Amino acid sequence: ITRRFRYDVALVSALKDLEEDIMEGLRESGMEDSACTSGFSVMIKESCDGMGDVSEKHGGGPAVPEKAVRFSFTVMSVSVLADEEEKEVTIFTEPKPNSELSCKPLCLMFVDESDHETLTGVLGPIVAERDAMKESRLILSVGGLPRSFRFHFRGTGYDEKMVREMEGLEASGSTYVCTLCDSTRAEASQNMVLHSITRGHEENLDRYEIW
Repeated sequence: ITRRFRYDVALVSALKDLEEDIMEGLRESGMEDSACTSGFSVMIKESCDGMGDVSEKHGGGPAVPEKAVRFSFTVMSVSVLADEEEKEVTIFTEPKPNSELSCKPLCLMFVDESDHETLTGVLGPIVAERDAMKESRLILSVGGLPRSFRFHFRGTGYDEKMVREMEGLEASGSTYVCTLCDSTRAEASQNMVLHSITRGHEENLDRYEIW
């Protein structure tokens, strides 16, 4: 059982909610009347996590175990490249990026996050929609003028268990201590001092975008 919105429709809704903030940012930058022909860049943080057991007890019988997974996104920032300028100006930044109030649900599915086949089957269409939007622009009326938006997606809201699950690896009980270090739990238990960062955030971004 899955309840979900189409990704582009959900993004339009999120941007319309931010219309006043975007216009205020343009006014503060003195660009509310400019055409901004190069368009707006929107940074999206994607999140996906298991919600654990969400079962309800019906009647007098035992509770039926029911696991759920939620896929959501947050509009982190909106920036614009002014006409004849070289540097982008950020006109909106989400003040509370980790708040559930700024987190827009895209898909809620009754599935165990360890069930690789079902999870990837449900998330497949979402990934396809996201990939299509990476290559295109969205034209949306903001402040009475049609504006062009381009989206950049960052999968920084997945925990390591979810990343490993998506990559087809053993999900829980990871051998590694952290996503930036190649030290295993066994090594860490023997040696608490000599650890080094062997992967950068850029490399992890590629890793998180694999699926």
